[in-house]
Amino acid sequence: MAKLRTGIVGATGMVGQRLITLLENHPYFEIAAVAASKNSAGKTYREAVGNRWKMKTDMPRFLETMIVMDASDIVAMQRHVDFVFCAVDMQKEEVRTLEEAYAKAEIPVVSNNSAHRWTPDVPMFIPEINDGHADVIEAQKKRLGTKKGFIAVKPNCSIQSYVPLIHPLMPFGPKKIAVCTYQAISGAGKTFRDWPEMNDNVIPFIGGEEEKSEKEPLKVWGKVVNGAIISATEPMITAQCIRVPVSDGHLATVFVTFKKKPTKDEIICAWRNYRGKAQELDLPLAPKQFIHYFEEENRPQTGMDRDLEGGMAISVGRLRDDSMFDFKFVGLSHNTLRGAAGGAVLSAELLYRLGYLYKQ
Repeated sequence: MAKLRTGIVGATGMVGQRLITLLENHPYFEIAAVAASKNSAGKTYREAVGNRWKMKTDMPRFLETMIVMDASDIVAMQRHVDFVFCAVDMQKEEVRTLEEAYAKAEIPVVSNNSAHRWTPDVPMFIPEINDGHADVIEAQKKRLGTKKGFIAVKPNCSIQSYVPLIHPLMPFGPKKIAVCTYQAISGAGKTFRDWPEMNDNVIPFIGGEEEKSEKEPLKVWGKVVNGAIISATEPMITAQCIRVPVSDGHLATVFVTFKKKPTKDEIICAWRNYRGKAQELDLPLAPKQFIHYFEEENRPQTGMDRDLEGGMAISVGRLRDDSMFDFKFVGLSHNTLRGAAGGAVLSAELLYRLGYLYKQ
């Protein structure tokens, strides 16, 4: 079966680079175009990136000489792609306009950006949790006046360290959640080389992150009603988000109270047995074991556990009783894999298997 041709809009940034590493030799998709700002357009990808290649693996050779296209030249992109990933660094209104322009040109968009996360008819996927939100796409296409074009997004990287751990516990009615995330510098698109101020330092503020961490899970847990996603009203979440001197991996300390308090064994069993649509469909990037529970008191550790199952699994440990809440535990996810580029590719895999992405 012929692979779908995909483009990466915003290909020179960190998330774009990570997308490239994940799509090289992908069984469903092939990179047919890379696009960026007008400053990069017309250059080879190697020239456009220069010394800003931030991945640990080498730049794929086939990509070095690929000519970077102008991200705003949608007519030219139409000739090369069946759908695109979007990871541009632009103002939110500009991103919203650009993504809708691609969709209206019948080019589906799988976005890493936040611009459309609160558009009611745009699904915001964690594929193991809310695959059913794909049902809203038909209403979105009707609004846009398209036959094929639509937008799907992935949520903020920080929530992937705890929302997948709460979801299997929904039968027990989680009521109140307090979470503190300790977030890697790659979440800001940085490495220690270009952000030396983060060495031996902690910054107790990440702009906009706490609101996203408190509100986005409620859309993920929402329901599709009359062509729109209506956010859930519970659980109540309060969050603090802190930048720490770690290259990759977001760690979360989580406190939760339930309507019907489970036992510790029931929680661990729910985590270990949980499987979502991504596992049922055996999607290429889906972890075989979605949630890994560690019995050791000092796990999960960011350096040791962020790369589990290609960085797509969620780790959890230190489950114990709490003096104010019912339980507390520690979660971990890889922010640029599960949380960003990998989450976007997994969402595209889901949309492909559900029949929403196909050859032009």
